[in-house]
Amino acid sequence: MASQEIEALTQALARLPGLGPRSARRAVLHLMKKREGALLPLLAALRTVSETLTTCSVCGNVDTLDPCAICIDPRRDPTSLCVVEEVADLWALDRARLFPGKYHVLGGRLSALEGVRPEDLTIDKLVARVSQGGIDEVVLAMNATLEGQTTAHFIAERLEEQPVRLTQLAHGVPVGGELDYLDEGTLAQALRARRPIG
Repeated sequence: MASQEIEALTQALARLPGLGPRSARRAVLHLMKKREGALLPLLAALRTVSETLTTCSVCGNVDTLDPCAICIDPRRDPTSLCVVEEVADLWALDRARLFPGKYHVLGGRLSALEGVRPEDLTIDKLVARVSQGGIDEVVLAMNATLEGQTTAHFIAERLEEQPVRLTQLAHGVPVGGELDYLDEGTLAQALRARRPIG
């Protein structure tokens, strides 16, 4: 039987995505066994991130800088903007190093069942960003779900008056699939085969 503190740590870890109670217990045992090499560096990293973590005021990415490292990177193509649902999607695309432009995170997707409305997302901020000019292409990289495609359609309608080329990921992304779980080859094919909307 573990102490209340150890049990509290186990329960906290078990609430993380991808970890259940058994995985959390294994992680806690590993951290206890490797205190100097694993637990203390983890604590230091968590403390640092906790004190410096912020949301980028430009794109919505999560970083320790505002604007984030992607937004201030001079090597990025400022004329190309990729719109994603969540930060995890941005990280998945950026990890593959396939998109040379900048990003915009919506903070979710439209969903009548979950009560997510356009004003709950950063769609107005996206439209304002595009309205400022300088953007030639907007890539709608929504997940291939019904809600993702509904969101893409809604954004396309909001941007139809703007002088930008609207594209979306090809259907190489499986229906029901989420970008964060796709391999780099699938992401590469989907980006290469993007097509105009409408």
